[in-house]
Amino acid sequence: MLHSVFLRFMDEPRLLAVYAVIAFLLTIVALRIPFRFLPTDHGRINAVNGELSKGKTRGVGLLMTICFVLCAALFLPFRLESMLYALILLIEMFSGYLDDASETPWSDYKKGLIDFILSAAVAGIFVWKNPSTMLIGSHEIALHPVLYGVLATVLVWASINAVNCTDGVDSLSSSVGIVSIASFLLLYFDRFETEYLGFGLLFLAVLVAYLLFNANPSSLLMGDAGSRPLGVLVALLAMKSQHPFSYLLLCAVFLLDGITGLVKIFLKRFFKISILKNIPQMIRHGAAFSVCFFTAARKNMIKKKANPAAEAIGLMTR
Repeated sequence: MLHSVFLRFMDEPRLLAVYAVIAFLLTIVALRIPFRFLPTDHGRINAVNGELSKGKTRGVGLLMTICFVLCAALFLPFRLESMLYALILLIEMFSGYLDDASETPWSDYKKGLIDFILSAAVAGIFVWKNPSTMLIGSHEIALHPVLYGVLATVLVWASINAVNCTDGVDSLSSSVGIVSIASFLLLYFDRFETEYLGFGLLFLAVLVAYLLFNANPSSLLMGDAGSRPLGVLVALLAMKSQHPFSYLLLCAVFLLDGITGLVKIFLKRFFKISILKNIPQMIRHGAAFSVCFFTAARKNMIKKKANPAAEAIGLMTR
């Protein structure tokens, strides 16, 4: 909204960095306030060390997402498409918060149906406002809009559930989310419009602020109110980059933890079989790989031609 005004006084990379710093500070302030309406965690039976989360404040993803949308609405050049995405993030956040605050957890089928409807909405908006093409390397592939919409729905739905599986483990979802978002911004900066560069940087700043409270031993948990919007945003960045298959690499830790978590829950719930007890070590190794990949990508892209995302991240990390 105010972006065009501020451009008269500062170039875009510095502006994006300023917006991210404001989002970071706003989130810090919001997370420090002990809001009574936020629920406490009851412990997660199937999560790694899930019993350690019992009693911690949960659902702060509500505050994180509100801070993100508020900063985006104030500072970024909003168009109809990006406004609709922001609305969907808010709806996904509220559905997650209601589940977090519920005395009885919602059924997987109920949550899955809500996620599917919102995923289809994201896919429909994307197909409406963007060409149904994707890049594999340097080769462009054109798909029928209906087929692209179906594949996009699957991607967003899978991303929501994969990211949600990492919630509950101290600093896992936030640290992996930071690496994944930053990698998309650095590698595909030239394919993002300003508002989506801003989306990525603002959510990046919000996650960094949250990580200060979520690092082991954590005091706050984002809950479904944060993990589900994060899943939507990461999938949206993958589609906007025109390299949706890069999600498999840049979000490999989310996928690894999500798939193994779903398999563990399925086998334990229906067959009473416990497997993959060494998952925490696998996750740590995967996270280390993602951090190394992000570091290499950042150094490589900053050396290349002007990159607003790299410059903004560089300004924030000096």
